[in-house]
Amino acid sequence: MTRGQGTFGFATAPGREELAPGAVLLRGFVLAEAAALRTAVLAVATAAPFRHFPTPGGKRMAAAMTNCGALGWVSDRGGYRYTANDPDTGAPWPAMPAVLSEVARAAARAAGADGFEPDACLVNRYEPGAAMALHQDRDENDFAQPIVSVSLGLPIRFVLGGLTRRAATSSFRLDHGDVLVFGGPARLCFHGVRKLAAGEHAQWGRCRINLTLRRAR
Repeated sequence: MTRGQGTFGFATAPGREELAPGAVLLRGFVLAEAAALRTAVLAVATAAPFRHFPTPGGKRMAAAMTNCGALGWVSDRGGYRYTANDPDTGAPWPAMPAVLSEVARAAARAAGADGFEPDACLVNRYEPGAAMALHQDRDENDFAQPIVSVSLGLPIRFVLGGLTRRAATSSFRLDHGDVLVFGGPARLCFHGVRKLAAGEHAQWGRCRINLTLRRAR
């Protein structure tokens, strides 16, 4: 199947669930490209290995991270920000593999956000027990651009809240191959994931990989 200018196969009629205005879950959207996505992630992690960034408060991020694209998201005692270079090596982040940018464009289009062009992909690796507390993605320049989040490996519970930390939340299971697109009214909603339960995935073993594709600048 051909989507846009690419030749990658995505679900033609994915299970489409609107979690909230602007937040669309595409069930199994990238299952056909799971092998290509695994190859891409491993190549990125070879060039820029996973590591646990420190938080501004001096704690250790629960998920191991790396990046690809023109910009990469980093955290340290100085705060959260995007950089063009890997702070550990000084080298530019690896180029974004074509399958990742094509996934982002196709998923955004399927969710009703045509014209999305990512310049940054944050890759998170969760191992059993790892979680991500409620937070907003606010380090990008243009909040009109959606965020595309791809789930690979073990399933996890995604938590979606509102525009304040104290707003009511809902949780949804994310499975291998699911893609979540959130933009519009949901773009600045607080969100996170609950602790990853132990398990074994046929392709990814004892972990979950999350690709977060963004337009940072």
